[in-house]
Amino acid sequence: MTATDAAQALGISRQQYYQWEQRALTALLSALEDQPAGRPKTPTDPEKQALQRRVQQLEQEVQRQQQREQLRQILNEWAERKDLPPAKKKPL
Repeated sequence: MTATDAAQALGISRQQYYQWEQRALTALLSALEDQPAGRPKTPTDPEKQALQRRVQQLEQEVQRQQQREQLRQILNEWAERKDLPPAKKKPL
């Protein structure tokens, strides 16, 4: 089929046919290019991210408090052996 026949079959001008043909070939070549593997990234929820950061901060704070308590226990045990006053708890 010639470009003239195709344009007549589509009811468009030959110039329009060539524009469509060029657009179709460009799209076809683009579709044949390698695409990144996997599912595209989904948009993230800002509220969810804020909550996740807050949970992380709280977990770190809990870990620091546990370490402080362990250290306090070690110091108290050491003080008992040396007959020293026990370590005091600091207010949060």
